[in-house]
Amino acid sequence: MKQDTTKPVRPLRPLPGLIFASRWLQLPLYLGLIAAQAVYVYHFWVELVHLLEAALGNQTALQALVTSMGYQSATPLTALNETLIMLVVLALIDVVMISNLLIMVIVGGYETFVSRMHLEHHPDQPEWLDHVNASVLKVKLGTAIIGISSIHLLKTFINAANYDTKVLMWQTIIHVVFLLSALAIAYTDKILNSTHHASH
Repeated sequence: MKQDTTKPVRPLRPLPGLIFASRWLQLPLYLGLIAAQAVYVYHFWVELVHLLEAALGNQTALQALVTSMGYQSATPLTALNETLIMLVVLALIDVVMISNLLIMVIVGGYETFVSRMHLEHHPDQPEWLDHVNASVLKVKLGTAIIGISSIHLLKTFINAANYDTKVLMWQTIIHVVFLLSALAIAYTDKILNSTHHASH
């Protein structure tokens, strides 16, 4: 007969138990991010509806897009042009990428710092969640921020005539700093993993 070698779980002492239970204080933060996600979904559909209405000739929707994009033209716009369409589409992509970032923070953060979700056999389990930890999450968040920054930078350069040179310069510098920071995080993570494997 096979003996059960599983060690019994020792109950935590009161103070360590309280400290460990304090991780649940993060739960309202993740619920707040879910609410922020809902706001982004609403904003996405408002902009999309304005784009569709403007494409059909609605002047009110067109002006709403011009205002929200900060677009200025030498002559008053009476219809969508390629630049404005591109700005709106990039803004929609920006919302989607920020939404993806929120999902990574909510799901990955909860799984890493609060409690297991036990999604191992769920058909919709994200591939990246299979091997997520604090280091992997930092790298993925860094790359996601670079993607969002790239979209913002592209929007700025498309609409460059309406921005001061200093704004263009500083946005470019900030984007490069984000890129270097992500590379530094990834390189540090690689060194730590190499050291960990070498020690084993």
